[in-house]
Amino acid sequence: MTSTTEQETVLTRRQAGVGRIVLNRPRALNALTHAMVRGIDAALTAWEHDEDVRLVVITGAGERGLCAGGDIRAIHADAVGGGTGSLDFWRDEYRLNARIARYPKTYVAAMDGIVMGGGVGVSAHGGLRIVTERSTIAMPETGIGFVPDVGGTHLLARAPGECGTHLALTGSAIGPGDAIACGLADHFIPSHRLDAALEALAGRDSGEVVARFAEPAPGGELVERRGWIDACYAGDSVEEILERLDADGEQAAKQAAEHIRAKSPTALKVTLASLRRARELASLEAVLDQEYRVSTVALGTPDLAEGIRAQVIDKDRAPRWSPDTLEAVRAEQVAAFFEPLGARELGLAISPSTEEAGR
Repeated sequence: MTSTTEQETVLTRRQAGVGRIVLNRPRALNALTHAMVRGIDAALTAWEHDEDVRLVVITGAGERGLCAGGDIRAIHADAVGGGTGSLDFWRDEYRLNARIARYPKTYVAAMDGIVMGGGVGVSAHGGLRIVTERSTIAMPETGIGFVPDVGGTHLLARAPGECGTHLALTGSAIGPGDAIACGLADHFIPSHRLDAALEALAGRDSGEVVARFAEPAPGGELVERRGWIDACYAGDSVEEILERLDADGEQAAKQAAEHIRAKSPTALKVTLASLRRARELASLEAVLDQEYRVSTVALGTPDLAEGIRAQVIDKDRAPRWSPDTLEAVRAEQVAAFFEPLGARELGLAISPSTEEAGR
C-alpha cells in the first residue's frame, strides 16, 4: 500500500487491474476528513485514464465498518467558532460524491459494517455496492441538528414509497436486506467471503464475480412495514406525519414517532422539504447543489453545534434545540435554507464537465 496523505488516512494501490482505496482511520470508524476526501479524489484522478486500472474498490480499515461519516468534531469546532472550513470540506466532498456516480470505470464499494452519513456518500453512488450481514447503514443527521447530505436526499427521495422519508426523519439504521430494497446497495455477500470476492475482481469481470459469491440477502423490515410507512409519511408536514404515526395501530409506528420527536425540529422540517424538493430535481448534481445551500445555512444555526455537543462532545444525549418545538419553526426559516448562494454556489448541475460525464 502507498499513502495519498501525509497522515496515511487513505491508502491506495494498483493490483492486477484493480485500484484499491482503503480508508485508514479505524479508531475513528474511518470518519472522513478533508484530507481523506482529497486523497480519494486524487486516486480517482490518477486512475481515470490509466489503462492498467479496470475498476476501483473502496474498503475501510479495521473490523467495524467502511465509514461512520464526516469528522463531526471538526464541524463542531467550525460551528462554535464561526469558521468556514466545513464549507470547503463539503464543497470537495459533494464534488467527490458526484464524481463517484459518474466515474467511467466500475466503482465497487464494500459496505461492510457501519456505513453512515459521509460513508454513504463514498459508497452508495458507486456502480457496484456490496453489503454483508454486518452492514448497518444510516443517514442519522437529524439527530445532530443537520440534514441528510452527500447526495443522501437524492437516494432517499428515490427509495420505494415513503421508506426514504422514514429513514431520513428517524435516522434509523437498516441492514443489508433493506439497503438493497431501498436502492442503497446491489448485492449481498457474506462477510467471511468478502475478501475473497474482492480479490477475485483482479483479472475478472465484476458481474462474473458477483454471480459466484453473492447470495440472497437476509429479509428486511421496511418492505413488511410499507403499509403504515407509506400512509403515515405521505403527510404534507412533519406535524401531520406525527399525527398519523400516533394514530396508527402499529407499535413500530409509535416508536418511529418517538424517535422523530427527539430530533431537531428545524432539521426535521428542512429534511422533509429537502426530500420533497429532491424528488423534483433532475439529477444527483442538482440535489447536491441544493444540499450545499442547506449545509451552508445549517453551519450557522445553533442546532448543529448543539446536536454534536450532546451526541459526541459531552455525550449527555440531551440537546437543547432552538426552536424546541415544530410549531415554533416558521415557514420562512425553512425557506431560507434553500435560498441561492450567489457566487458561493456549488454549481455542479451547470458544470460543463459534469454535464459531459453524465451523457
